[in-house]
Amino acid sequence: MKTMRLRFLSVILITLAASTSCTQEELDQFLSPGLSQSEVISGLREALKVGTDTSVGRLNALNGYFTDQAVKILLPPEAQVIQQYVSIVPGGQLLIDEVVLKVNRAAEQAASQAKPIFVNAITTITIQDGFTILRGGDTAATEYLRGRTIDSLQASFTPPITQALGTPIVGNISAESAYANLVNTFNQIAPFIQQPQITQNSLAAHTTRRALDGLFVKVADEEKKIRRDPLHRVTEILKRVFGA
Repeated sequence: MKTMRLRFLSVILITLAASTSCTQEELDQFLSPGLSQSEVISGLREALKVGTDTSVGRLNALNGYFTDQAVKILLPPEAQVIQQYVSIVPGGQLLIDEVVLKVNRAAEQAASQAKPIFVNAITTITIQDGFTILRGGDTAATEYLRGRTIDSLQASFTPPITQALGTPIVGNISAESAYANLVNTFNQIAPFIQQPQITQNSLAAHTTRRALDGLFVKVADEEKKIRRDPLHRVTEILKRVFGA
């Protein structure tokens, strides 16, 4: 496992040689025998491209979030209590089902925004970043990408998610308005069932946050697969670099 990690992360160091002060001699110690510098560079780019493209592609598809229990977006935590009392909220279960479906559809629609942001982060790794990742674990590259991209991703995801949640889903009612109605109705009942009122009745921020969390869950899964499993090295250069 440790050897695989070193092979994976050594690629990052070689890729950066042209833009740093490190000498080839200093980097050669990380190379596997028989691999050229160009092969290592291609292997890094391919590994990160495959990992992020696969994750984005799956989540951007219909039901990419909705039917995947690892990333499916549910009601905000503060509203989970509604599930316990849904039978006393008029039309409550229908509203919950519609809202949950819509927030996942919004996340699926927004997922495509991640691709160019990931590409930019991958191509701007520095040698210092490489050594940091080298000391990390099986998801070190994912953690690096998250740190470099989370602000840009949030800025890119928020507008389409906000727009999607504001689009009518039943009659003239959008997911945002349906959720607000659900919360308002529950808040009227809350004093009688000795429950605190829900103060947050907006979905956009919650959906954006959970969509990004799910995205990085999938990127991390792909990183682990490429490191550990030869069957997930789907191109010749990945087999060459990570199987050396």
